[in-house]
Amino acid sequence: MIAILALAGCIEERDRPAPPQITFTLDRTTVRSINPPAPPDSVSGTVRVEDSDGLDSIWVSVDSVQDGEDGGFERTFSAPYRFAIGPGKPATTHIPIRFRARDVAGFEVSRDTHVVVVP
Repeated sequence: MIAILALAGCIEERDRPAPPQITFTLDRTTVRSINPPAPPDSVSGTVRVEDSDGLDSIWVSVDSVQDGEDGGFERTFSAPYRFAIGPGKPATTHIPIRFRARDVAGFEVSRDTHVVVVP
């Protein structure tokens, strides 16, 4: 019995299943919602996701527009993103941004932020 306990003490603690880790950057925290014919402003930055089990999929949504990528079972994913801002939004409007990721084990995580429309 003592030999079994001694052997069990030598076994490394294994990683616990956990959701992916998401980090992101925003190039700017304010945008303009300009009416045509001026070119639309945009929300842009970089998203980075890590997971030791491997990544299934990654999504970024700005306002009601969503784009996603297949994680390809890779352990890390990093990519720039850019979304155009629609015209006519009043100043001080908060435009929601959501970053989501799912790993191959089915764990999913999301992070939310926003940008603010300025005149």
